[in-house]
Amino acid sequence: MIETQRPIFIIGCPRSGTTLLRLILDSHPNISCGPETQFLEDLQTIVGRHWIRIERYGFEKNYWYQKIGDFFDSFQMEYAAKRGKKRWAEKSPNYTMKLGFINALFPKSQFIHIIRDGRDVVASHRDRWGYKAGIRSIRTWRNHVKSAVKFGKKSPKNCYYELRYEELVKNTEKTLLPLFEFLQEPWDANVLKYNEIEHNNGPEYETLAEYRRQSNNDNSLIYTSQVGAGQKSLDPFLRVLFNLRCGELMEELGYQ
Repeated sequence: MIETQRPIFIIGCPRSGTTLLRLILDSHPNISCGPETQFLEDLQTIVGRHWIRIERYGFEKNYWYQKIGDFFDSFQMEYAAKRGKKRWAEKSPNYTMKLGFINALFPKSQFIHIIRDGRDVVASHRDRWGYKAGIRSIRTWRNHVKSAVKFGKKSPKNCYYELRYEELVKNTEKTLLPLFEFLQEPWDANVLKYNEIEHNNGPEYETLAEYRRQSNNDNSLIYTSQVGAGQKSLDPFLRVLFNLRCGELMEELGYQ
């Protein structure tokens, strides 16, 4: 059995840069961050809505937490070892709403919360999935950010870390150096060349990234053209709705 080091979870609202951060971490020689799994949400039902059935077996909830955690850890560690790495990370934005459960499975985890300007998140949802998706994403952004921030306030300093998407894309190395100190991993410049490393991405990621570069005439590996997109492109209805629901949170986060 491979000895497990502290798991890493990348959390945040969808369209906030979690995939970029996943590729960066996966480029580190010690860290394996494979494609997002999402299915811990399904496994939570064992100790959630299906508990009334499973408790008849006579085992306490902690027993099932251990079973679920062992299963998830086993394939992540085997995948990491196959790639010559010793530590695993997981990127699934939906887990941001399941942090209590995740922490119960892996109490030694480290969580990286990436926050992006909510207006840009709304614009990204709208452009990718349509106007109604943009409207729904206002609540999604608020709920995800609030959930993670609340969790972070209750967590030890060595368990929870926040970074901003805008800082990551504009000052990448400067932003990443303290992140890897938090993870207690040595700095490795390969993380700045993540495009040269295989990551088991779906084909849609490369297609979409290339489309954005061409659309915005930005050929940078980590492009900054989407920073501020929401401020420029949200129509009056989306702008007012966002301000009503998220204006206070935006101020708390320090966004103008």
